[in-house]
Amino acid sequence: MTSTRRGSRTRRTTALALTTTACALLALTATGPAQAAPPGRDVLPPRDGWASATGGTTGGARADAAHTYTVTTWDELRAALADDPGAPRIVRIKGTLDATTAGCAAYEADGYDLARYLADYDPAVWGRDRPVSGPQEDLRAASQRRQAAAVKAYVPSHTTLVGVGEHAGITGGSLQIEGADNVVVRNLTVESPLDCFPQWDPTDGATGAWNSEYDSMVVTGSSHVWLDHNTFTDGAHPDSALPSYYGEVYQQHDGELDVVRGADLVTVSWNVFADHDKTLMIGNSDSAGATDRGKLRVTLHHNLFRDVTERAPRVRFGKVDAYNNHYVAGPGTAYAYSLGIGIESRLVAEKNAFTLPPGIGAGRVLKKWKEAPVTAAGNRVNGRPADLIALHNAEFPAEPLQSGAGWTPTLRTRVDDPRAVPGLVGHRAGAGRLR
Repeated sequence: MTSTRRGSRTRRTTALALTTTACALLALTATGPAQAAPPGRDVLPPRDGWASATGGTTGGARADAAHTYTVTTWDELRAALADDPGAPRIVRIKGTLDATTAGCAAYEADGYDLARYLADYDPAVWGRDRPVSGPQEDLRAASQRRQAAAVKAYVPSHTTLVGVGEHAGITGGSLQIEGADNVVVRNLTVESPLDCFPQWDPTDGATGAWNSEYDSMVVTGSSHVWLDHNTFTDGAHPDSALPSYYGEVYQQHDGELDVVRGADLVTVSWNVFADHDKTLMIGNSDSAGATDRGKLRVTLHHNLFRDVTERAPRVRFGKVDAYNNHYVAGPGTAYAYSLGIGIESRLVAEKNAFTLPPGIGAGRVLKKWKEAPVTAAGNRVNGRPADLIALHNAEFPAEPLQSGAGWTPTLRTRVDDPRAVPGLVGHRAGAGRLR
């Protein structure tokens, strides 16, 4: 009997311990680290930038098993995005998807020839006072349309695109978030697509320029978009590796990210934008007021802009909140400016860090394109406090900026001391660093 009671007591104690452990595990699942959603189920936290307004951004978090895809090729990605229109979906990208395996020759219209194009439109022959036209220009445009059909992928509403692991991404493709609502894109390394058929414009600037198509990612007429922990880069094809014709770089890159034509409520967080010229544009035309006024509300926070030339971002019309970003221009970077002040823009730039090399004055951080007020407070340049507006006005007295954007951002989850931003962003921004 004694032995039995002792056994019962032991069993009760063991059962109690197991029950306690189970409860602890249940509590951990509900509130602790084990709560992390599986890839694609994460949603934008409340108050995390403009994309959290008016209902927030969840992407495809409600997708069922039938609409959860894992893709390993560009064609599989496009098929997953096109399948069952209207359904919430999660598309998990595994490995690097190459959109241009066919090569440029596959897109050439019959009769197009670059050597012939260069001969026909040589400024010594064509001049510089009129746009190019004629058979070779028509064939170039037709070739470009063929490439566009192959390298663009359209992301529908209620979709999450997420890279699996540390090495997922896209090369040569252009993601089009067009006319959509509620989209999440995370954990992808996106290498800028290479335009096989740039257009020569002899009237662009004093000496003409080559202009290309295909941004890495375009948000057009869409709302509630969260772009997080991605890396945008020129990768294997930096501008320095591109040839020159007519004395101008044969530019085969456009932007890394554009938010344009009535897009609204976008949060861009913890991304890396690297090694690029025309990096990030918010609003693409001074004449687009009919679609862009009251929209183009974008938050940029905890992003790294490394060795980019300009447009980080350039803003037209929108209320843009840029805080806790780190802007780094290394030696040799063809640095022009970071923050472009465009028509009717209302940019707030606060508590950012700028690391500039010798010879580049802090007054160049801001660039005035059109008259518009800007708020710039709490920023630091090379580790020291910097009044960016005063520095700009001192360096460029003929292009004075006015202070005071006229609004105060409230949709922020955390604001870090700008002294901590270089280390924090350097260790946590970009693809492969989701926590």
